[in-house]
Amino acid sequence: MSNQRQTIQNHQPKDDLMTDTTTGTSLKPGTKDLVADGNLGGAQGKTTIADTVVSKIAGIATREVGGVYDLGGTAARTVGMIRDRIPGSKTNLSQGVTVEVGEKQAAIDLQIIAEYGVSIADLADGIRRNVISAVERMTGLEVTEVNIAVSDIHLEGEDDNTADADIEPAERRVQ
Repeated sequence: MSNQRQTIQNHQPKDDLMTDTTTGTSLKPGTKDLVADGNLGGAQGKTTIADTVVSKIAGIATREVGGVYDLGGTAARTVGMIRDRIPGSKTNLSQGVTVEVGEKQAAIDLQIIAEYGVSIADLADGIRRNVISAVERMTGLEVTEVNIAVSDIHLEGEDDNTADADIEPAERRVQ
């Protein structure tokens, strides 16, 4: 296999075709693999990726990791619960995600709620791996950092769907 790989890497493309050194497949000019070098511009035009696209990808990738209960702080989650109760509304996939996107790089900040009992250090490592992999694979941008803020721990059996208005006030101890 290493001899074959060596041959592929030393192969010189013919005429105006390029060869992908990882697979040995021929590519037409301007169709370079975006993941390989983060090249979002070429002879045929420039690709621009909006912040919201990166936010959604990062939010979905974060929710895929076991041990993440939810994203966002208390205020964002409250607004999200209200929005979810409105018929026809969509879930905000970028809730708790802040991104800064440049021409070739992206930085991502996440605010999460972790499940009780999960190692937060291991959870953060898993989130970083998944988010970096998803964003770089789908956008071709280099992810320079993924900052994670754990704002709460979710206990099993906690019911987040009850509003404070539904709770009866406790009897006053002082008159």
